[in-house]
Amino acid sequence: MSRIQLALRVADLEGSIAFYSKLFGAEPAKRRPGHANFAIAEPPLKLVLIEGQAGEDTRLDHLGVEVESIEQVTAATTRLKDAGLATFEENDTSCCYALQDKVWVHGPGQEPWEVYVVKADADNLGKSADAARSTCCTSTDQTTEPAPAAAGCACG
Repeated sequence: MSRIQLALRVADLEGSIAFYSKLFGAEPAKRRPGHANFAIAEPPLKLVLIEGQAGEDTRLDHLGVEVESIEQVTAATTRLKDAGLATFEENDTSCCYALQDKVWVHGPGQEPWEVYVVKADADNLGKSADAARSTCCTSTDQTTEPAPAAAGCACG
């Protein structure tokens, strides 16, 4: 099963967790310092909350499509490249307390999208979109083109 991911940067993590728990009738699937994610079954959605600065408005951090396998990430990478989109791949990347393989592209408004698979839990958050605009997260294998200058890398 694939599902859309929506990652929001929120000033009040605990208040946001309470709100989204009520909105979706579900508790977070994962909670770590500065981070929570919900794996919503209906509608299929991965909602990621990333703690931002106190007092700032909630904003979109990035969008994504979570897939089930590395092969699906590879197929998406090929499809996106064949469609003429600039891609940036990350393999064995630690983001949002998860080990992931992913590919990034940007929409026409520079909105960052990732197609990713979670391979395992990780002990660290990884770099956020703000801290890693050009060098997404913490990767041991960045195999294609350099990240676009406004790479919206954050955590899946």
